[in-house]
Amino acid sequence: MLHRALLVAAALILALLALPLSGLPSEKEPSAPTPALTMDEPEPDLPDLPEEPVPEEPVPEPPASVEEMAEAPEVPAAAETLRVRMPDGSVEEMELEDYLWGVVAAEMPAAFDEEALKAQAVAARTYTCYQTLHTKENHPDADVCTDYRCCQAWISREERLEKWPEDKGEEYSDKITAAIQATAGETVVFNGQPALTVFHASSAGRTRSAQSVWGEDIPYLVSVDSPEGEDDAPNYYSVVTMEAGEFARRFTASYPDADLSGGCEGWFGGETTDDSGGASSFTVGGVTVTAQELRSICELRSATFEVECEGDSITFYVTGYGHGVGMSQYGANVMAKEGATYTEILAHYYPGTTVEN
Repeated sequence: MLHRALLVAAALILALLALPLSGLPSEKEPSAPTPALTMDEPEPDLPDLPEEPVPEEPVPEPPASVEEMAEAPEVPAAAETLRVRMPDGSVEEMELEDYLWGVVAAEMPAAFDEEALKAQAVAARTYTCYQTLHTKENHPDADVCTDYRCCQAWISREERLEKWPEDKGEEYSDKITAAIQATAGETVVFNGQPALTVFHASSAGRTRSAQSVWGEDIPYLVSVDSPEGEDDAPNYYSVVTMEAGEFARRFTASYPDADLSGGCEGWFGGETTDDSGGASSFTVGGVTVTAQELRSICELRSATFEVECEGDSITFYVTGYGHGVGMSQYGANVMAKEGATYTEILAHYYPGTTVEN
């Protein structure tokens, strides 16, 4: 209860600090739950939260097996140009490095340390290579798209410059360009193939494994320590409260066999944990569901949470932001500020891989 009280206190303090920003639009703010803080509002004096780059559904297609990865041909050279499906549905041919500039600018705050930006550039380049080797049904006429729910987030230079503070635009633009140029041609490789370099905003002390989140055992997507905390990442703690009836409506829409009769205090049980120490599954109304599924149903910032029922309300105390697999972007920034190089950051979050040009 002390931990929960601290979470509530932290969320209320941050909410008061964020009041001057309450007029900003928020595209992701859930309509039914009432979070203490909206998902997209930055904290004062902290960089904007990056968009979550990897979709929860569908799951990124992993290598079929470790054996197939071992037998795969050597990693092909990255194409110099890409066919990119734009937000309006058109397909544009774009230089790889120009595309990467828009990805890094959309996915990571440019205020981050240079080594963190380099790590992001390599991870984004690798993820692009991985995507081009796997046909996407959503855009068969293009190598990649600009929708983070399918590929990676992307923003044009013009739009990004408009959103940055006027006195920071040139500095931030140069930092991203430098990160891409300093790592030109470099990718994260496992057994001669581009690794599935998924990433997320912030973890709750440890990342999660691909096995825990997606049921796929990928050797380099395992749980590792991640150093960020509430002083490093905005909205690191968040609280979502909803009426029991609203939760029941949402949950039974996906699981109609769930028995949600009686008080909500008796709905939750059977919690299990995974290798990150976070909850991996719950029994809700007699139905076993993963923490990721509950995250999706309740529109939570991450699947690392505690749940509390009191009266007719259900409250989720959430830590971190994103699916939790692969590189934590705020964790990478903490490592960089502590002196780690981008190759050390990538080796930490994707153990067993190498960075190759």
